[in-house]
Amino acid sequence: MTLVAIDGRAGAGKTILAQQFLEQWSATNTVAVIHMDDLYDGWDNALGNKLTQSLETIVKAHLNREEFEIDVYNWSTMKFDTRRTIRPVDILILEGVGAGQKAVRDAGATLYWLDIEPEIGIKRVLARDGAQIIDQMKQWQIDQEIHFLGDKTRENAEHIQSSYA
Repeated sequence: MTLVAIDGRAGAGKTILAQQFLEQWSATNTVAVIHMDDLYDGWDNALGNKLTQSLETIVKAHLNREEFEIDVYNWSTMKFDTRRTIRPVDILILEGVGAGQKAVRDAGATLYWLDIEPEIGIKRVLARDGAQIIDQMKQWQIDQEIHFLGDKTRENAEHIQSSYA
């Protein structure tokens, strides 16, 4: 079983890379992708202990080849309101800010880090999700930097890609 984490600043292209891996690896393996956006507890509590605990549970179940469920956050209602079942797979891809944190790395994940200039990243996010989240995104940029500095995510990545266009 393989565990892959794709991390980096908002707007770096993590979801696109996860989709590319899913398409490539699905030809010969069973693959699932879990997006951190589904696990975050809203804007204010996204990168806290709840995310770490969720990732620890997910990683343990994957390594034990056990089926598990995740609570999925609904950004429209701003609460967890659905559950998703993840069956055992050959390759589990975790993607999003916080996906490559220490708990995941310690479980043997291969970590991909995507670099992007913060100004370019926020422009990409706002183009994708709408200008109405600009205040949340400004705070998110601060929150993700604090997380990355404390976790040393980039410094522990096996693969680093830069995206400045």
